[in-house]
Amino acid sequence: MKIIQGRLDSGTTAPAPEIDCWLPAREVSGVGVVIFPGGGYGMLAAHEGEGYARFLSEAGIAAFVVKYRLGSAGHRHPAMLEDALSAVAAVRSRAAEFGVDPRKIGVMGSSAGGHLAAHALVGWPQYASAVSLRPDFGILCYPVIFSDGLYAHKGTMRNLAGENISAEQLEELSCERHVTADTPPCFLWHTGEDAAVPLENSLAFATALRRNKVPFELHVYNQGRHGLGLGAPFDWGGECLRWILERE
Repeated sequence: MKIIQGRLDSGTTAPAPEIDCWLPAREVSGVGVVIFPGGGYGMLAAHEGEGYARFLSEAGIAAFVVKYRLGSAGHRHPAMLEDALSAVAAVRSRAAEFGVDPRKIGVMGSSAGGHLAAHALVGWPQYASAVSLRPDFGILCYPVIFSDGLYAHKGTMRNLAGENISAEQLEELSCERHVTADTPPCFLWHTGEDAAVPLENSLAFATALRRNKVPFELHVYNQGRHGLGLGAPFDWGGECLRWILERE
């Protein structure tokens, strides 16, 4: 495990995000996954960061856990999105060093980290870079998608954009509204019992993908609280590995 840093090729003076690397020791697949832990944009949940990285690296997939800026430290949008895309650029620019195919680099996130992953999937065209910022696929685990309305997670949005979110920011931060035909393919999972971030978030993003003819796989499990990670009583991880490794 080692730490790298990455920055968007845009002249920004913002600090580069730290990225913990978990490289497979054997049966290397050539796939890389950039992971954004959940935590409501207020903290970083280890089980949705390092926990996922261990799981993926043991399956031959290189994993990169991003320590992105947080609202609890006074940062606001677009700092988090820029950290996410900087991480994608950093991994892709050093893909050969990590044994990764630069055409097989995806993003993964849970809860608020799922929002950040979804935002990277739809927001990458906003930035210019010498290295492509477009993830090749996305993995969204019980993601926050809505920025407002009945099914939005208000605490996540406060940490992301502050107390007085403008109508323009609400529009920009509601990820399902920005899916296009060029949005990367996705694997999504959620539970029907999730009371913190309701299932409707994943359903809305999947519906937008379907409307734009973007390939996706959605798994809905009846039981299970929010924030399960790999501690779920069902094998979403195995299904996700199959989906990743079946991709050409």
